[in-house]
Amino acid sequence: MRECSKSIVRRMANSNFLRRYFVGDGVDIGGRPDPLSLYLKFFPLMKSVRIWDLEDGDAQFMESVADNTFDFVHSSHCLEHLHDPAEGLANWLRVVKPGGFVIVTIPDEDMYEQGVFPSTFNHDHKWTFTMFKTKSWSDKSINLLELLKGLGEAADVERMEVLNATFRHDLPRYDQTMTPIGECAIEFVIRKRTEAEIAAGGRLPVKEQPDARDRLYLNQYRHDQAAMKSSNSNRAPFTDDTPL
Repeated sequence: MRECSKSIVRRMANSNFLRRYFVGDGVDIGGRPDPLSLYLKFFPLMKSVRIWDLEDGDAQFMESVADNTFDFVHSSHCLEHLHDPAEGLANWLRVVKPGGFVIVTIPDEDMYEQGVFPSTFNHDHKWTFTMFKTKSWSDKSINLLELLKGLGEAADVERMEVLNATFRHDLPRYDQTMTPIGECAIEFVIRKRTEAEIAAGGRLPVKEQPDARDRLYLNQYRHDQAAMKSSNSNRAPFTDDTPL
């Protein structure tokens, strides 16, 4: 319940959400009844978030949305409802601009479904998810590592985390998302590579120089490191245990 809301304080403490992920104009896929837009003012670089839900079209296809439309895509607990999560995720990556981010949370099968599928806690779940297992109790289990690998060269996977900090493993089978704090989920973030990055085979350094003021300090770091190495050139490291 209210899974997006549960994530806000945690995300506010992470500078990547504040200055990189939630930047510009985004879309919140499956946002109702707990949309990210409620917390717009908590992320200063976020300009707007459009809620995309059933009346807007099938989230698996995003048919009415052109390629490279949004600065970021957010989805909290929607991917597990799609008939084909791989196709859905590919389309979510399609509609984000190069350099933008896709931020997704999904239920972890062991913490949420807890060994029973079809899900007794949400009857519309069509799949279960795990970060990676060689064997799962669920015949509808999807390994997230394999799913993301199938997205191709445009997908730069930046972050994957099992959100188990507020999960109690000492309880019997119980839907812990009913509590105010239980996330019971996996969160991942994908950055969409630019065409130049794809062609280069990676995100290589830019060619443009920083301004002269910044070069003064950056070059000084290099000089300081060289001086430190030179001053110890004839001395083996970690051999001096004389009194201070």
